[in-house]
Amino acid sequence: MTYDIFDIGGASLLSIEADTLKGANLTFSNLRNPDLENADLEGADIRSATLENATLKGANLKNVTLIFAMLEGANLKGAYLGGANLVSANLVSANLGGANLGDANLGGANLVSANLKGANLEGADLEGANLEGADLKNTNINEEE
Repeated sequence: MTYDIFDIGGASLLSIEADTLKGANLTFSNLRNPDLENADLEGADIRSATLENATLKGANLKNVTLIFAMLEGANLKGAYLGGANLVSANLVSANLGGANLGDANLGGANLVSANLKGANLEGADLEGANLEGADLKNTNINEEE
């Protein structure tokens, strides 16, 4: 499957094959509005990248590094983020409904007004995370022991 990146007004400036995303190094990338629905980004390094309004619905983001990533308004509905490192990530108004964030590190993450309905946060580190106005209905938040 091919994913179009840097979609500006319907014009794709870059296309990449899905199999090149697993373990990819996308640090400091500017990927505004990318459509990466169901993409496999397992183990990718996406620290300090801009992914505002990204579509990552159903994506595999297992063990991904998203430290300081800008994911404001991103759609991560149903995405798998088990073991992901989201320290200080900006997830303002992001849709994480039904996402699996088990054992993820969300220390210092900004989740203001984020949708976390039905998300799994079991074992996740939320120390210092800002959850003001976040929708936590039916969210599993069992703390680490």
